[in-house]
Amino acid sequence: MRKRPLGSTGEYLTVVGLGTWSIAGGGWAYGWGETDERVAVATIHRALDAGINWIDTAPVYGLGRAEVLVGKVLKERRGETVFIATKCGLTWNRKRKVRPNLSRESIRKECHASLKRLGVEVIDLYQIHWPIPEERIEEAWETLLDLQVEGKVRYVGVCNFSVAQLKRIQGKGRVASLQAEYSLIARQPEVGVFESCRRSKMGFLAYSPLGSGLLTGRMTVERIRQLPPDDWRRRHPRFRPAFLEQFQAFMEDFTGIARKADLTPAQLAIAWVLRCEAVTSAIVGARRPEQVEESRRAGEVPWTDELEAAVEAILKKHALILRAVPAFG
Repeated sequence: MRKRPLGSTGEYLTVVGLGTWSIAGGGWAYGWGETDERVAVATIHRALDAGINWIDTAPVYGLGRAEVLVGKVLKERRGETVFIATKCGLTWNRKRKVRPNLSRESIRKECHASLKRLGVEVIDLYQIHWPIPEERIEEAWETLLDLQVEGKVRYVGVCNFSVAQLKRIQGKGRVASLQAEYSLIARQPEVGVFESCRRSKMGFLAYSPLGSGLLTGRMTVERIRQLPPDDWRRRHPRFRPAFLEQFQAFMEDFTGIARKADLTPAQLAIAWVLRCEAVTSAIVGARRPEQVEESRRAGEVPWTDELEAAVEAILKKHALILRAVPAFG
C-alpha cells in the first residue's frame, strides 16, 4: 500500500490506517454495540496482514477495551513494527460516564495506563483527543512534551484543534500531526487547517472518512432501526429518518459514480479523501476482517480527472443537502 510522510517526523504511514473506535464495542456513550473479541482480534490481524502499518486508538474507546485488543494483537505479533497512535484527555468514572480532563496529573495517569494496556514501552504518537477544557490546552501540551522528553512517547500531536488553538501551542514544541474529521460530508479542514498543516509541516490524519457509515450506501432508515440499542448512531441527528431520506438522493448519484469505476461507495469516499495531498492517511474503522479488505483497496485507487469532475458535479448538485449534514462534535 502507498505511504505518505507524517509531517516532518521521518515516519511514513500507509494511506489507510486502522481505526479502533467501532471495534471497541458498546457499553459507553459512543459505543457501536457489542463485538466478539475473537472477531475483533482477527480484524486487527487482517489489517496488518493487508499491509496497513499503523493503528489509531484511544483509551476512551470502549473505556479501555480498544487498547487492550490492540495490545493483545501486538503481543501475538511481537517483533513486527506497527506504528501506534493513541490519545489522552477523556476519562471516565465507575459509572462509565466520560468527561474531559486535560490536567497534568490526569494525562500522566492516562499515559501510564495506555502503555500498560497496549503492552508497549513507548507510544509512537500521543495526541490530545479534544481541546476541552480550552483553558488547559497549554498545560496539556506541555505535559505531552514532558512525556516525549522522558521517552514515554515518540511524537506528540492533537485532534480536533482549530487553527487558532494550534497557534497557541506551536511555539512550545513541534506538533507532529493534527487529526480531524474529513470526508465528503465534513470538509471544514479545507478552510485554513490544510494550509496550516502544510506551512508547519504537520501530518494530517483524517478520521471518519465514511461519515461513521453514512457514506457506505448501507445506512438506510431500516438499517438504523436494526442497530443495537447502545449504538450511538441511533441517537445522532445524522442518522435520523428525516435526514437520511434527504441524503439518499446524494448517495444514489454517488453510488452510480462508484459503480462505473468498479468501486464500492465506501472505496470511492476514502479515495476522495486521499486525493488531497495534505492528507497523510485516512483512518478507517472495521468491525470484521472483510471490511478491512474493502478499505485496503481504496488506498490503491488512482484518482483521475474524470473521477474528480464526476464527484464535483454531484457535490454541486446536492450542495443544499450536504450543507444540512449535522455536525459530529
